[in-house]
Amino acid sequence: MVTEALIPWLRDSDPALRWQVERDLLHEPPEVWEATRARVATEGFGARLLALQDPDGQWAGGAFFPAGFDFATVDGAQDNTQPWTATTWTLNSLREWGLDAAALRGTAELLDKNCRWEYEDLPYWDGEVDCCINAWTVENGLWLGAPVTGIVDWFVEHRLPDGGWNCEWIEGSTRSSFHSTLNSLKGLLAYDVATGGTDATRAARRGGEEYLLRRGLLRRLSTGEPVAPWVGRFAYPFRWFYSVLNAADYFRRAALFDGVPPDPRMAEAIELVRAARQPDGTWLQGRTLPGAVWFEVDVPEGEPSKWLTLSGTRVLDWWDARPVSGP
Repeated sequence: MVTEALIPWLRDSDPALRWQVERDLLHEPPEVWEATRARVATEGFGARLLALQDPDGQWAGGAFFPAGFDFATVDGAQDNTQPWTATTWTLNSLREWGLDAAALRGTAELLDKNCRWEYEDLPYWDGEVDCCINAWTVENGLWLGAPVTGIVDWFVEHRLPDGGWNCEWIEGSTRSSFHSTLNSLKGLLAYDVATGGTDATRAARRGGEEYLLRRGLLRRLSTGEPVAPWVGRFAYPFRWFYSVLNAADYFRRAALFDGVPPDPRMAEAIELVRAARQPDGTWLQGRTLPGAVWFEVDVPEGEPSKWLTLSGTRVLDWWDARPVSGP
């Protein structure tokens, strides 16, 4: 539960964050948080990003990378030079901030006409071969009314034998990735929420969730050791990056949609989230992924983050409200 002392601090924020505080932490009536959410299109972060849209519907002239990006600097691997200004990253932010899709009326059609993936010049709404990219395309397409059923079917077909997904499947990987699996699950959940889903999408989502839950959201199945130190590193924006906080917030949304209680196998991960909470009830910003941004939306590393405090508090509120059986 958010402390009384933090409420003014959290309320004094951009509408993109404030409406979520009002809905998820303060439990204001819908007419309050919906009015705040409507302001995302006209002020603050949301309005600033809307003003940066190109006439052809894109941002920074590209699908995943800005126009003219020097791919030689990527060197074939996850690299610190990834910019966060192109179309997909900008749509992700606007959608996550709760922008009404009506503010982007016509954008789906413009992107269908003008935007191609950097990978083999594929059409934007057809997706490509990267799980994370395809998941975001599903989420953004559902939001903007673009046809993305083909990409949803792709997820069902490309789930790996161990239950999850890996963006490196195209390079021959047969072992799932925490990062890729979480992002893929977000896309499938968005589809199930928007459409009711199908037997196939629900089964794929359950399988991907089970992949993470069997590992307690943080451990290797083979050795029981933590998969990597990054599971407990929290920073906003999350981007593509996995953490137990990012995963727990997904499982919170999925459980609320499915009408089920929290899975007890998350307990250790939840305690990592709780341990990061400062005595004043805040969470501190971690080291963010480097790369060019349109503008900063959170505080520097080491300072109290309103975004992380929102995520951490609502995860703990959800977890702590679960029914607990007696001895």
